[in-house]
Amino acid sequence: AAHGNAGTATVTPALAACSKALVATLTKSETLPTYTVNAPSKPASSEIDPNSFTVLAHSATTRQLLAKASCKATPTGEIVSFKTIPVKS
Repeated sequence: AAHGNAGTATVTPALAACSKALVATLTKSETLPTYTVNAPSKPASSEIDPNSFTVLAHSATTRQLLAKASCKATPTGEIVSFKTIPVKS
């Protein structure tokens, strides 16, 4: 309904959980804002944790950045850490 995913790349449970957590910080009513989960490009280094993300929420109509957060989850989608990052206006 309110969420979906774009592109052909696989969205991992960790990325989906981090994206849902960010959208939940925006929810002021029972209706979630429309959002899209995009899988990041493959990490350039094996030292980068594949389950850590900077997630962004944009307005579906204006593409304005609404929120961003740093998030780490387990491979199965359980949030380990989540911290919102201030959005400059």
